[in-house]
Amino acid sequence: MKTLDYIILVLIIVGAVNWGLIGFFQFDLVRVIFGNMSLFSRIIYAVVGLSGLYAISYFGRIRSTM
Repeated sequence: MKTLDYIILVLIIVGAVNWGLIGFFQFDLVRVIFGNMSLFSRIIYAVVGLSGLYAISYFGRIRSTM
């Protein structure tokens, strides 16, 4: 489970950096690398979004360790 948590965390960081680039510079790195809403770029966005939803479970685990 710990490995999955690290993978999810990396995906969330990638998504956050991409959103930061969009917000500050109007530069979408995923679009530049994989194309404008190509199948692969949509998969990347979906996986990052699902990672964010999974990360909600971190709150419950943090609370249970305190």
